[in-house]
Amino acid sequence: MGHAVGQVAGFAGVTVRTLHHYDEIGLLVPGERTAAGHRRYTDADLDRLQQILFYRELGFPLEEIAVLLDDPDADPVGHLRRQHGLLTARIDRLTQMAAAVERAMEARKMGIDLTPEEKFEVFGDFDPDEYREEAERRWGGTAAWQESQRRAASYTKEEWKGLMREMDGIHRALADRLAAGEPADAPEVLDLAEEHRRFLSRTSYECDHQMHTRLGEMYVQDERFTATYEAIRPGLAAYLRDAIVANAARAEA
Repeated sequence: MGHAVGQVAGFAGVTVRTLHHYDEIGLLVPGERTAAGHRRYTDADLDRLQQILFYRELGFPLEEIAVLLDDPDADPVGHLRRQHGLLTARIDRLTQMAAAVERAMEARKMGIDLTPEEKFEVFGDFDPDEYREEAERRWGGTAAWQESQRRAASYTKEEWKGLMREMDGIHRALADRLAAGEPADAPEVLDLAEEHRRFLSRTSYECDHQMHTRLGEMYVQDERFTATYEAIRPGLAAYLRDAIVANAARAEA
């Protein structure tokens, strides 16, 4: 006779109280009851619960979810299409946010001296000042930090925008090499890794191969950096790290 409320709560990762509430407001009424009146959920109920939880994850209020699920003109395929569209939009937004976070972290690491309006224009929705405390804690006592602060203070808004475009171009070129199946130690890939290192040396602080290698490890160990590179191309974080390591070895040889 279907599934008990406790079982369903465990399946779905919700509380029994939540399921009781959904029943009380008519959003998810169990299809069966035991002789003693206990709720029993059918497979169809579980399908509906899955739909409810999906829309809740996207921030829909319960009243709107009820309207969506009870629409007589809707069909299961239609719901899937709607969900696919919503997820695609969410993925695109998160990808943009991840890229903005990376730019913000890089900016704070180097330091910036722009007005709030200019920072918004360069870096998007994320305020780089939010990451200042962390950046100073990690690098504040180093000569590299002091040098990056000095250089950053001299950049104009248009110069910052140009730097962001240049870094994005390096990342995209690496992603293209990865997509083409080139190994991380291929000569062209090593050249891009060297371009990445020289970009940092030219724009923020002197980045030798040893420091560059440490940065490469941070790209795979810090989930925020990893997420940004993975959003550009799955596997790019490790690919860039491996290229940096191989480029350092080439320089040493």
